[in-house]
Amino acid sequence: MNSILDGARVSLCFVFLLYASWSDYKTREVSNTVWILFAPLAFALTFLEISIYEFPQLAFYQMYAMCFGLTAAFAIILFYSGGFGGADAKALMCLALALPFYPENLFIPLSREISPISQTFFPITVFSNSVLLAAVTAVYMFLRNLFWHKRTGRKLFGEGHGDESFGRKFLVLITGYKVHINKLKEKWHLYPLEDVEDVEGELKRKLVVLPKDEGRNAIVERLAKAAEAGKIQDLVWATPGLPMLIFITAGLILALFFGDIIWICISFLLG
Repeated sequence: MNSILDGARVSLCFVFLLYASWSDYKTREVSNTVWILFAPLAFALTFLEISIYEFPQLAFYQMYAMCFGLTAAFAIILFYSGGFGGADAKALMCLALALPFYPENLFIPLSREISPISQTFFPITVFSNSVLLAAVTAVYMFLRNLFWHKRTGRKLFGEGHGDESFGRKFLVLITGYKVHINKLKEKWHLYPLEDVEDVEGELKRKLVVLPKDEGRNAIVERLAKAAEAGKIQDLVWATPGLPMLIFITAGLILALFFGDIIWICISFLLG
């Protein structure tokens, strides 16, 4: 029965996260209905399992509450700091309700080791795995930009970017690529990584390292007008935006079947 409940909780996570990932990929939005349904079902299944198999040990209820509280706080901080979208934060909180601890009755990771974090704060393991997977895209973006530069012989950054710091340029290199301004206007999921502003009659170009939905269209319009006027090139920096829910889902799969990647790396380095 314990394994059945574990299987139900894991299956519940996959059903909702796979749908949310698909929705995030297609529209970059996820309906709140997903989380309204996911959260109570997750809580009911986990609470039922703890009540049946761990009662009357109060410590398990306390650990469950602590895991959810800390995960929720972490997700909210990431959301308000701009590091997470609303759907990503809700997904992490629902994971804390459904799988607060690694389901040892159902899985044994290929690494043969369950980290202390996975045993008590499994959603954090999922998050760290998802961040590592998302980081792989940074390598892809960097190599893509280098190959584009070699193939075309064109500069990655124009004269208008001369005042930008190395750090900002590097962040743009690993998160975006050059696209034609018309493509930026047509593809709603592309976000500009640069903007222009009129400073005392002179057009100033600047990089944007944290693109947001708010003001996107206004920035695209400014860039389009500047390109039409011949003040900037037709190619501008843009990013497709990471559908983070896909990485969270992949991070869950990795955590269940392989383990906590960061813990494995630390254990390997420490011998």
